[in-house]
Amino acid sequence: MEMQWWIWLVFGVALILLELVLPTFFILWFGIGAVLVSFIALLAPSLQLDMQGLLWVVFSSITTALWFKVLRRKKADTRWTADSVIGEVGLLTAGVSQFQKGRVRFQKPILGNEEWTCVSDSDIPAGERVRLTAIEGNTARITRV
Repeated sequence: MEMQWWIWLVFGVALILLELVLPTFFILWFGIGAVLVSFIALLAPSLQLDMQGLLWVVFSSITTALWFKVLRRKKADTRWTADSVIGEVGLLTAGVSQFQKGRVRFQKPILGNEEWTCVSDSDIPAGERVRLTAIEGNTARITRV
């Protein structure tokens, strides 16, 4: 059975357009592989269907591997550590005293949480701006700004 080159082209374009509907960012490489097979089938019309299918698998694998191993930019490790957030300023939502825990809310999440239970060595009423001085387990140690 001989498969026309334009069928591969339509199949490849359909897969690429499907990627726009389903943003998986994986179907795209199969579409590019099909488009490449259509160009080869146009240049070599006597290419059998099994060889075209094999070329499609090879081209799809190569384009996928190129993207994930070579072309994709490596993301910097942006995990926050406790040392990198010391000094952040937040708003005290529940007052804190020497013997009572309070609550502090930060503008950006600190280690995954926007609001933390906090302790302090002095009395600080709710509504004050405070600075993070340490993280002790699940509790933030704060001081008045």
